[in-house]
Amino acid sequence: MIRTRGCQSTQLRLELNIVDPFLLLLAVLPGLLISYGIFRVDKYEREPLVPLLLCFVVGGVSTWPVVALQGWMLTWIGKPPLDLLQTFMLSFGALAFTEETVKFALLLLLAYPYRFFNEPLDGIVYAVLIAMGFATLENVVYTDRFGLQTGLLRALTAVPAHLAFAIVQGYYVGLARFDAARESRLFARGLGLSILLHGIYDMLITQDLSRWLVVLGIIALYMSLFYCGRLVQDHQEHSPFR
Repeated sequence: MIRTRGCQSTQLRLELNIVDPFLLLLAVLPGLLISYGIFRVDKYEREPLVPLLLCFVVGGVSTWPVVALQGWMLTWIGKPPLDLLQTFMLSFGALAFTEETVKFALLLLLAYPYRFFNEPLDGIVYAVLIAMGFATLENVVYTDRFGLQTGLLRALTAVPAHLAFAIVQGYYVGLARFDAARESRLFARGLGLSILLHGIYDMLITQDLSRWLVVLGIIALYMSLFYCGRLVQDHQEHSPFR
């Protein structure tokens, strides 16, 4: 299932029919655990629950328009099997650009301008909550449609991938919040890097050239998560509330 992620996402239409409570728990648990984990990481000045919940919920709701837009884009990209150019357009355009741009816009709308955003780490916290809302609803639909194996696979791949992209994006938004002179450049860097990483990851797992490239994509994901841990640590060490 992992190699056809992009094509499946445009066919899901977000129709939820889950009746198995175990499958539902499997689908929502990864996003909830990551959300709780990032809340605990913000140990010097934790965020109020209402904005966190709002970011999670709106992140989930945003899945609907994103999937609709991706479906429209696939009508001119083409149907599988895809050649290399089509795979590039799918990965960087229909998937990475649309998802990361929407999540970035929500971060600026729901958290960035407000007084509770009062340290750089908050950029990561709110970016992750938005991403986990998005990933959780997406995961519920995939697990409902394709079953236990897909739910387990996505818990170890797609959901951590959304975490990595969110941390990179949130890191630079957190810097921008307290550096007005470089705000635009930091915004561009955060959004651009999240799109680039997302696009590379999706291209590696959706291409049909070699299964080893899929393995490489998963290895690169976990290496990225290690790097993301350093980004979180950097903001922790420079917290004004420490």
